[in-house]
Amino acid sequence: MADVERPNALTVTGTHNGAIMASCLVEVDESSAVVRLTGVLDAAGAEAVRGALLGRLADRPGPVVADVSGLRVVDPAGRGVFADIRREVADWPAADLLLCDPAVATSAHPDPALAGVPAWPTLDGALAAVAATPLAAVLTAELAPEVGAARQARELVTTGCERWGMPTLADPACIAITELVNNVVAHAQTPMTVRLAPQETTLHLAVRDHSPRRPAFAGVSPPTQAGGRGLLLIDTVTRRWGSSAVPDGKVVWCVLHPDDEPT
Repeated sequence: MADVERPNALTVTGTHNGAIMASCLVEVDESSAVVRLTGVLDAAGAEAVRGALLGRLADRPGPVVADVSGLRVVDPAGRGVFADIRREVADWPAADLLLCDPAVATSAHPDPALAGVPAWPTLDGALAAVAATPLAAVLTAELAPEVGAARQARELVTTGCERWGMPTLADPACIAITELVNNVVAHAQTPMTVRLAPQETTLHLAVRDHSPRRPAFAGVSPPTQAGGRGLLLIDTVTRRWGSSAVPDGKVVWCVLHPDDEPT
């Protein structure tokens, strides 16, 4: 397959013993939720495709449609990448991965590697599903890594909790978002995107920055150690939290549940 120079396109090439084995072109449509994958995808290219799709999900609120109608997958690991991505973003605010794949959507014997990944036979059908997602229930702010960023993030969280009828989650969510933002200010020192959204009765928060350094929680810090308690606070006030690597940084997310709060 010949490489074509196109904007917002990534050519993923797999090799074996130095020989080119497969080539997959990833094209991001900046005006929509669509990421088109064409060509041939093998195990060697799966990680790069995973990074490209996670990067798009990190930068755009709402579901992303992977149009694989022009893609031939020659390795089970390549096809399994889509289910892996969907599991990775399950707790991100307002994020999901859908497929436009005529073969999967119409098959009487679905591929086990794609179990749980919603698929539509046409791009119009997949985009209709995206349009049905209530993106009004998403709040996002772009913040600089400076004093005052945590205050702005708390204001966003307070607004969201009021708007979505989650008053019991306002205080713990403000604690969590303060620590997430302060970690970026103190350690990543890059611009950040704060995003939050409800999902049924739970509240999902995420901070995306541009540092590859991921947080590591080592338990309770000794009383004599200064600092190191931010992740403990996040671990205490949230039901679960974690981080995901994306091509130019990371997303740190957490989930809060009203049943964890005193009545």
